Amino acid sequence: MTHRIALMTDSTSDLPDALLQRYDIRMVPLYIHWGGETLRDRVDIDAPTFFRRLREEAEVPKTSQPSPRDFLNAFEEARAEGAEEAVVITISTAMSGTYQSARQAASMIEDFPVHIVDARFNSFGLGWQVLAAARAREAGGDAQAMVAAADAIRDRTVLLVLLDTLDYLRRGGRIGAAKHFIGTMLKLKPLIAVVPETGAVTGVAQIRTRKRARETLYQTFVEQIGAKGEGKLHVAVLHTGLPEVAEAMAERIQAELAPVEIVTGWASMVLGVHTGPQALELCGYVEP
Repeated sequence: MTHRIALMTDSTSDLPDALLQRYDIRMVPLYIHWGGETLRDRVDIDAPTFFRRLREEAEVPKTSQPSPRDFLNAFEEARAEGAEEAVVITISTAMSGTYQSARQAASMIEDFPVHIVDARFNSFGLGWQVLAAARAREAGGDAQAMVAAADAIRDRTVLLVLLDTLDYLRRGGRIGAAKHFIGTMLKLKPLIAVVPETGAVTGVAQIRTRKRARETLYQTFVEQIGAKGEGKLHVAVLHTGLPEVAEAMAERIQAELAPVEIVTGWASMVLGVHTGPQALELCGYVEP
């Protein structure tokens, strides 16, 4: 399928391959630098392999955004396939320079309008916005309608991540407003959130045991998503090495909250560098 308006995002959107293909969404990968290797997120290494290495190896990898050339190549490929313009929705500028790379690439291509959106989220907070844009395009909307669809759900989104440790987030420099957790991070399970107003990470709670932490994650999500108003609920349950736990959480959400859409899967490796293994994420939005 080729659309007149190309839709692009980066690999931190965590959209499963089936949804990328279903909605003709182009993914530009971020990079992982590890032990002399440079790996493209979701391209050169799969999630089970990555998170096994992350647990076993002492060295913590580094990450970097796509280059302007990466985006320019994506724009040129889309135009060669018949696209006349593009909508690009990227990870929060508070977390990555990906947005800036896309903007620079847009200035390098002529006669190909590019509309770039800062999602002010990562992971499925970004992914839901991309899907909203894709569905607006599918309904016949133009680029402005696609951007508006993404904008409309941003403030109606909740993204919570339960970490097994805050150490990876600290070492990756992405701790932001969650830094007040540092003193007790080794013994407690941190629950963090992404704030859509700023696109940055903030601390929510610290819990001593995994069982209680997972219940706190669920109850906090229910409370926060309930405060977003009435409407159809969409939920993603992602993990960095806890497939059975994520599946059980998804089953509970389906039974108790009855979302119209639920997605489960692995979080991207770039995000996993900062969350560490055995993280669990709930991300949902209420339709406006």
